[in-house]
Amino acid sequence: MKKIFSLFVLALLSNVGIHAQQDAQYTNYMYNTMAYNPAYTGSRGVLSAFLLHRSQWVGLDGAPTSQAFSINSPLKYEKVGLGLSIVNDKLGPSQEFIIDGNVSYTIDVSDRARLAFGLRLGFSIIDVDFSKLNLQFPDGTPVNDPSFFQNIENRFAPMIGPGLYYYSDNYYLGVSAPNLIQTEHFQEELVQPSSTTFIAKERINYYIMGGYVFRFGEDWQFKPAALAKVVGGSPLQIDLSANVWYKEKLSLGLAYRWSAALSALVGFQVSDGLMIGYGYDADTTELGNFNSGSHEIFLRFEIFSNQSVESPRFF
Repeated sequence: MKKIFSLFVLALLSNVGIHAQQDAQYTNYMYNTMAYNPAYTGSRGVLSAFLLHRSQWVGLDGAPTSQAFSINSPLKYEKVGLGLSIVNDKLGPSQEFIIDGNVSYTIDVSDRARLAFGLRLGFSIIDVDFSKLNLQFPDGTPVNDPSFFQNIENRFAPMIGPGLYYYSDNYYLGVSAPNLIQTEHFQEELVQPSSTTFIAKERINYYIMGGYVFRFGEDWQFKPAALAKVVGGSPLQIDLSANVWYKEKLSLGLAYRWSAALSALVGFQVSDGLMIGYGYDADTTELGNFNSGSHEIFLRFEIFSNQSVESPRFF
């Protein structure tokens, strides 16, 4: 199993022109919207803190894990929202730490609809320790690529990106590009210093999102939602989900990541201010033969003021 994953990481990191894994993906993306669109910041009308852990491809040595924390709130007059996000991603020998600040400004389009403009400013730091890899080809021959002789330490990359978010009490639409800066992380000390080999290249990720809440009586709500990610040089990725909410307490749902995974989701609103949720992914690709799925758990804690909505909103 370790050899299988070493070959997988080798394919990601070794050759010229190979792009690294892009932005982290979340099964519970519908509860972590600020991670994709800075214009979402403050849109819930309350101080909202979110904590998530994701273990992907469990059983595969060195598989990706992610921890994410975010907090956001509107200011006094609810036109301006401020937020902070911190993410820690690990994949095999690599670790990326991301911190960014988000700001939004909202205008009233009608009595029920609002349009928010958002901006993200931040940075990432990448470390790669190649000594953690078992670098061998299938026939047992050692890999002698000089790209893997020098570790990467504290490689800094800036981030800036805009977003738009249009919403009412029943639906939302959004478009964003959280980072417009394309950064190439070069290996500096190669045998051939003039080589153009690089370890990772971060492409611009464009996101399009939308969802609608259907209400059935006083107890039931149903929300289909979609998130599409467009990255240059990569296939279009689409996440589709459908969640039901019972008495604003219990949420159950299914999600499908196009040609990648099928997911089950469950959430429970412990109180008006506290929600806990869990998601499980089953891979629909051949990679599913080598792992037992992916797990994701989150907590959302919110503080309501006298002017805030009386009950939690479904998005």
